[in-house]
Amino acid sequence: MQLRRLVALAAVAAVVPAAAGELKPEEAKQFVAGKYFAYNCFEGTSGAGRINADGSVAGTIRIRGTGPTHFVALPAGTIKVKPTSICASMRGLPIEPCFNVIKTSETSFRGSISGLGFAYCTFTRRNPRLHIAETTAHPRAALPDVVATRSAGE
Repeated sequence: MQLRRLVALAAVAAVVPAAAGELKPEEAKQFVAGKYFAYNCFEGTSGAGRINADGSVAGTIRIRGTGPTHFVALPAGTIKVKPTSICASMRGLPIEPCFNVIKTSETSFRGSISGLGFAYCTFTRRNPRLHIAETTAHPRAALPDVVATRSAGE
């Protein structure tokens, strides 16, 4: 459950900018929806994925930069673009966190939880085909994560 919350928060933070400066919700959607982004968060969490126009999210997450990388998929409507904000709606979460999106370049943005500027992730657009090639170029490096995941699940 915590993994899904972190993914949703990271994803929402990703729903942001196109040029330098804070993006309005619809601008953020145009900048982010359907594109593949790699992200790194303030406390070490990292991953990559995409937010679709329907608000669904699919990608990977590695909590605090340690341990195995997990694939996560969240349903349509998880990310909601409202007239004045971008928020995450998740079952079991007592609040609906909203996000600030700041475009830092034509291919990147910084997303943070509204009111908690220190809790942010930086997102950089990537070509998913190249990203897959990079991660499969060194299959032995990924092996310990796979082994650890299988051992823990058995």
